[in-house]
Amino acid sequence: MFAVPDNTLVTTENPVQRHPVRVALEFAADRDRWRGLLRYDPDERFSALVSSDEQQEIWLMSWLPGQHTDLHDHAHSSGAFTVVSGLLTETVGRRAPDGRVVTEVHSLTAGQSRVFGPGYVHQVRNDGPDPAISVHVYRGGREMRTYDLDPLTGPVAR
Repeated sequence: MFAVPDNTLVTTENPVQRHPVRVALEFAADRDRWRGLLRYDPDERFSALVSSDEQQEIWLMSWLPGQHTDLHDHAHSSGAFTVVSGLLTETVGRRAPDGRVVTEVHSLTAGQSRVFGPGYVHQVRNDGPDPAISVHVYRGGREMRTYDLDPLTGPVAR
C-alpha cells in the first residue's frame, strides 16, 4: 500500500492523444451509442457518422457479403478501424524498399483492428458469408484517393 500526497492532481485524459485503435475499440464496444444508426444497404457499403469534433470523426460502417471499397488511401489522414462483427479482409498494396511490389492480405474478425496513415493504400472487403460491422476513426479528414495496383510499379493513382 502507498500514500498519495494531498497535492497530487489527476489530469483528465486528452482524447486526441488516445491512439485511434483505442477510440475505435471504445466506440465498437458501446453499441448503445450507434445501434440506432445501423443499416444495411443492398447496393453499397453503408456508413453513418457517429461522432465528430475538430480533431476526429468516428464512422460506423456495415458490409454485406461481397461489398468492398476501391483500392484507396486517405490522403493526409491517419486513423484506424475495428471489426465489430463479421469478417473483413484488408488488402494492402505497397512498394518494398528493394523495389518489389508487395501485396499483404489481412483477415480480420471481431475485435481486431488495423491502423492507417498518410499514403497507406488498401482495400477493405467483406469476403465472409455474413454481414459485417466496423467502426472507423479518421484524424485529418475522410478524403479517399483511389488507385489501381500495377504488379510492376505498385499502386497507381487514378
